[in-house]
Amino acid sequence: MGEFIRTQTTDHVMHIGLDRGRSNAMHLEMIVELNQELERIKNDPAIEALVLYGNEGFFSSGLDLITLYDYNESTIQLFWENFINLTYTLASLPKPTIASITGHSPAGGCVLAICCDYRIMAAGEYIIGLNEVPVGIVVPTSIFDLYSFWIGRAQAYRNLLEGKLYAPEEALRIGLVDEVVALDRIQTAATRKAKSWTQYDRHAWGATKLNLRRELLLKIAENKTEAIQQVLEQWWRPSTRQILKTIIENLTKKKG
Repeated sequence: MGEFIRTQTTDHVMHIGLDRGRSNAMHLEMIVELNQELERIKNDPAIEALVLYGNEGFFSSGLDLITLYDYNESTIQLFWENFINLTYTLASLPKPTIASITGHSPAGGCVLAICCDYRIMAAGEYIIGLNEVPVGIVVPTSIFDLYSFWIGRAQAYRNLLEGKLYAPEEALRIGLVDEVVALDRIQTAATRKAKSWTQYDRHAWGATKLNLRRELLLKIAENKTEAIQQVLEQWWRPSTRQILKTIIENLTKKKG
């Protein structure tokens, strides 16, 4: 059990719950904790599959812009390095990974989901998608590759440039999610899917997964330095700071 994630293993399936407030907004410590847990289970033969889930109403709202806004230059650089590392660790896990999307999943929440092998989303008034551009964040090539891996390049291209967000049924239609189920059935459905894959020879399944993702993983690794540089350059621009400041003011008003 960590400070920002909760873990439970049942019948060789590890369930990792994101656990940082209601909306599971991600900051440096949460990212580091999740990455360490994934690294640990990668080599644990007792764990055969992973289900990643959130809170009722929120899988993850993405990055915690309120906290990130106040990071100094070295901390924000560390954050982005760890975030890209997390996408690589999750995308390259040689075991079945299921995203149990228990609610809203924009931006960074969607990134976690598309790193997984299969996505099950709760039915309801929820959104999923990558809306970085409207927030003033540059989308790295590796995130485009991850996104287009599932929905095709033309669709991903259009979506990213306008920061398009989808309701669950629309997300299902374009292949961004694989199933939409009632919230009270989502964990059962996710576990069932995980178990359906663990019946196969573990090595054959894992090696095939990594073969199919080889190009994708290479791009994430090769693009890392350039991606961080681009994101940081944009992050400190006065125009971006102003967008973030406005978003933070609106979020703070809502909380108030």
